[in-house]
Amino acid sequence: MSTQTIEGLAVEVEGSGDPVLFVHGLGGTSNSWTPQVLALAGRYRMIRPDLPGSGRTPLSAFGEGALSIAGLVGCLEKLLGVLGAERAHLVGHSMGTILCQHLAARRPSLVRSLALFGAFPAPPEANRGALRERGAKARREGMAEIAEATLNGGTSAATRSENPAAAAFVRESLMRQPGEGYGATCEALAGAEAADLSLIGCPVLLVTGDEDGVAPPATLRAMDAALADSRSEVLNRCGHWTPIEKAADCSRALGDFLARAR
Repeated sequence: MSTQTIEGLAVEVEGSGDPVLFVHGLGGTSNSWTPQVLALAGRYRMIRPDLPGSGRTPLSAFGEGALSIAGLVGCLEKLLGVLGAERAHLVGHSMGTILCQHLAARRPSLVRSLALFGAFPAPPEANRGALRERGAKARREGMAEIAEATLNGGTSAATRSENPAAAAFVRESLMRQPGEGYGATCEALAGAEAADLSLIGCPVLLVTGDEDGVAPPATLRAMDAALADSRSEVLNRCGHWTPIEKAADCSRALGDFLARAR
């Protein structure tokens, strides 16, 4: 494993072969993908950035202006260019799936496939105000209360009672986020617009949990119907943090999908 600073981003790069870019969601980091990276070891060149304002990447890495979905997509596009990854598999979770969708629609020649965990096109209008309020709270009060609320609302009851390591990871990932960066990311997500799914022609894997309130199975089915080449899977007793809550299932689904998408 090699930790690098590329265009201001903290990035984990390891392995060789076809490039796979992993994109975390709100409250996540490159570490959100550790189970999948371990499962795929030796088969791919795996690239895991901390997005600006998340984890080890300071918000200042974004540059001037407010953090935005379009700007984050630009950061990922630039990262692939610097690393010489001309055609990459993109793997996203939650907000990261929105970034992957936009990059695939905007630059289809760069994207070999999409694997989207807890995917949704954009936040519902009713949720945008709450996201902005959460961002303001993170700046004002820090992450402790947000971490507890997100753990309880974003993971399944089974995860919290039967998989304490996964629950602890989710809580710690949120607790360690810088309040200013998390707040800016909330605001960027609140302003997100949906990508045009008709422009995405590459193979797509869609995975969500049956208890995912952010990306419910109905949303998954709607996306599946709108995409040209997709398959979907709903995991039982699973909330929104799919790659962590159901690490083995997600790793299996991703490994099988990437092997077919080569």
